[in-house]
Amino acid sequence: MRCYYHRDYFFPLPANHPFPMDKFWRAEAMIRAEAPADLQILPAEHAPLEDLLRVHTPAYLEQIRAGSLDSVAALKLGLPAGEALLLRSRLETGATLLATEAALADGIAANLAGGTHHAFADHGRGYCVLNDVAIAIRRIHASRPALRILIVDTDAHQGDGTAALFAHDLRVFTYSIHGGRNYPAQKQLSSLDIPLPRRVSGRDYLDQLEATLAPALADFRPELVFWLSGADPHEHDRFGQMLLTDADMAARDAHVLAAVRAHGAPLVVLYAGGYNLDREHTARLHARTILAAART
Repeated sequence: MRCYYHRDYFFPLPANHPFPMDKFWRAEAMIRAEAPADLQILPAEHAPLEDLLRVHTPAYLEQIRAGSLDSVAALKLGLPAGEALLLRSRLETGATLLATEAALADGIAANLAGGTHHAFADHGRGYCVLNDVAIAIRRIHASRPALRILIVDTDAHQGDGTAALFAHDLRVFTYSIHGGRNYPAQKQLSSLDIPLPRRVSGRDYLDQLEATLAPALADFRPELVFWLSGADPHEHDRFGQMLLTDADMAARDAHVLAAVRAHGAPLVVLYAGGYNLDREHTARLHARTILAAART
């Protein structure tokens, strides 16, 4: 299994910033320490500008590069705009592009980051600058326009940017299981939304996942799947508002991997969010997802 990573993912932020950038290098170290022999961790490359423009407006990309977001847009994004942030985001997106190619060739691959599902065409928010999955899909569809693609989003927050970008594209099915009264306050319409109550138990979460994911796969019949896993459904996450234990998270991962494997589509695995009170635990949850994928 090929995984893509670059140390430039570590973007300097104030120590009290809520986004744990250190989770990327922590998780990478854990994966390297426990990886099976056939898991490869390979360097990412910057996504080409032409691919970014398949999804994002030139004006928005220039605002990020120049650091010229207005105060409201900057607050919604939550990260300091500038050329360094754009380059970092292009690396993250480039890793998703490479993981997509690897998954189509090998059956499964991962980006040890990515899943930035709150990014829209002309604005970013919720720490999401570029919508890496949307960019990867638009690039694939440029050469394989009929490919059926399913996005499985098990992050605690709805993948609103992704849902909006593919709202009218029948080739893409967006599945999101999330907190119904959690961020974002204004939801978009996914192909299938599974809104859950605040502080949902692990058992109830898994019941809903098990009841809905396999039918979505069977009905849509995707030829490629992106899985935005998310570490934030964990009971100790700062923003997830869910009560999944470590065992529940492992069961979630096992169910998603088994469902996609049974369907037979290539799979791209991505991190998405994670803000555990114990920052090292965030990294551990991401690492466990990747290791479980590598052992399927």
